[in-house]
Amino acid sequence: MLTLLAPAPAAAQTNGQVVRLAKLDIYPAQLERYKAALREGITTALRVEPGVLTLYAVVEKDHPTRITILEIYASEEAYRAHVQTPHFLKYKTSTQSMIKSLELIDTVPLMPGVKVK
Repeated sequence: MLTLLAPAPAAAQTNGQVVRLAKLDIYPAQLERYKAALREGITTALRVEPGVLTLYAVVEKDHPTRITILEIYASEEAYRAHVQTPHFLKYKTSTQSMIKSLELIDTVPLMPGVKVK
């Protein structure tokens, strides 16, 4: 969802898209609550924001508190609009104390023409 805790500088862009990885480590006691908040935030963003192209979260099999989210936005403007939505701000404020660490990684796709289905 989410460029999770705060708006960051412009991310790497391809064809105008913003593509980023968010790598989080969640406090174990907060994991189920965090996953519920993340699920709600992602579901809402994908449903109501046409500029949010992909928010795909995965958890490391051997480290269930480590979550990585692939975020793809149609444009820098779509990203900026996303971080100002009520559902993002709800996610951000409700999960802040659940997150042990967050790393935002701006990326450039190796094969930008390949569609994410």
